[in-house]
Amino acid sequence: MLLFSSWAKTMTAFQLFRRTAVITLTLLLAACASSGDSPTGTPSEVQEIQSQLLGDMPLPAASKIIGSDSLIIGRGDNWVGRVVLSGVQTPTDIYAFFQAEYPKAGWTTISAVKSKTSILVFTKGDRTSTVEVNEGSFGGPKTIITITASPKNANVVAPTKK
Repeated sequence: MLLFSSWAKTMTAFQLFRRTAVITLTLLLAACASSGDSPTGTPSEVQEIQSQLLGDMPLPAASKIIGSDSLIIGRGDNWVGRVVLSGVQTPTDIYAFFQAEYPKAGWTTISAVKSKTSILVFTKGDRTSTVEVNEGSFGGPKTIITITASPKNANVVAPTKK
């Protein structure tokens, strides 16, 4: 009888541990969920807002700006900074989109590297755009897209040693 009593206490402790683990895992997954800080509205309204912000830079369908990770200075065809987007397509599809659609919008491809973190570099007039494509996280978007825009001939001064 003593052996059965000890086994019953062990099962109760195991069940308590299992329930605690399930609750903890659920809370962690909820904390990793998207913050939802991108523009809201109908798909056409969201597309219009993104076009006003980013101008002549085509974006993949259903991609959304992650405002907390983005810094957009200016708007339209002359903005500079970094915009981070969540994408619903695979990284390979997103990469193919930028490779096909940016040249159609008048951008010239300077460099394109397809890898785990893919990088595409484009120029148009006096502007440069770098597109970084990464796989998203578990439970989040399929793809994270980072677009950095700047003037092509920005006067960058190399740091000096003191």
